[in-house]
Amino acid sequence: MSTVSEPLVRLAARVDAIQPFYVMELAKEAALLERQGRDIIHMGIGEPDFTAPEPVIEAATRALRRGVTQYTNALGLPALREAIAAHYQRMYGITVDPARIVVTAGASAALLLACAALVDRDDEVLMPDPSYPCNRHFVAAAEGKAVLVPSGPAERFQLTAADVERLWNDRTRGVLLASPSNPTGTSIEPAELERIVKTVRARGGFTIVDEIYQGLSYDAPPVSALSFGDDVITVNSFSKYFNMTGWRLGWLVVPPAMVGAFEKLAQNLFICASALAQHAALACFEPDTISIYEGRRLEFKRRRDFIAPALESLGFSVPVMPDGAFYVYADCTHVAHPAAGDSAALTRAMLHDAGVVLVPGMDFGSHAPHTYIRLSYATAYAKLEEAVERLGGLFGR
Repeated sequence: MSTVSEPLVRLAARVDAIQPFYVMELAKEAALLERQGRDIIHMGIGEPDFTAPEPVIEAATRALRRGVTQYTNALGLPALREAIAAHYQRMYGITVDPARIVVTAGASAALLLACAALVDRDDEVLMPDPSYPCNRHFVAAAEGKAVLVPSGPAERFQLTAADVERLWNDRTRGVLLASPSNPTGTSIEPAELERIVKTVRARGGFTIVDEIYQGLSYDAPPVSALSFGDDVITVNSFSKYFNMTGWRLGWLVVPPAMVGAFEKLAQNLFICASALAQHAALACFEPDTISIYEGRRLEFKRRRDFIAPALESLGFSVPVMPDGAFYVYADCTHVAHPAAGDSAALTRAMLHDAGVVLVPGMDFGSHAPHTYIRLSYATAYAKLEEAVERLGGLFGR
């Protein structure tokens, strides 16, 4: 008897608009090879190999023993919102009112709240192509339309103010950006980001900036989009810099006039973020814990400084040096392999013939998806070295 059947009830049309991750298909293939005894090096999924440091674990344990696991306010623990505000002052030198901070069940919930609050049916939202695929799906879940703007090396794979001016129309509602970006690891230069904010503001639109990787900046002090006005909405997370992926905790900073609307939506859609995770996250901002995180940030930088030139030595091109996150977006057109210029075929060859998992560009948009592969260096330095050696054998280097 077949184990696969059609659903008895018709699914909503939005389900068809959301595509599965190709990287997950590769991950399934990799898992099968591992069950067959193959040693696989994973450089596909964007998850830090570091986990929550001891002070955070201790804070969670204390909270669990105290029994502080009931619902919190929908906006989050007051102490955590104050700690996040103080972090902005220390990290960026900007003052953020804790009342503007909305603690969420990860950055995904933050983006869903933002789209639920701001996007109506058929509204258009501009974002760069390539970009994190879930961002366009969040817009689709609100019945809006993501307008993917081809963005290449000349634009640092980012949206520009000129793009906004050129493409804005009566249906455009705002922009959704990420700086640093997944999949490219590139940031929007501060002057350009300020121009984008001003251009959108002049048209009465919203600017949402995903800053979840901003703590992992390597070449210059990061500049938050909040520096450019209280009307900017930013998204952040405890997953990347703070190494708490499975804890599902993030936050928004929203304009003062929007706090009530976001609170109402959060109450109805999520009730609150995990109370235990919130109590644990208070320890993230202690000086000793920040010292641990900064040491890990420098380790990510060391990995970037190794892997980007190593990719070029293998025949890839890195047209824009990533300045943040833990990704390299590399052009595969000229590698010495029959699948050169076909990122989907090439990543499958790298998996099956070299035991190395990378991600094809097709997950991140429709602009030159076969030209690029994404590498995540969120894995041990020794694993990166081994991967380069294996790929060197595959490409005859």
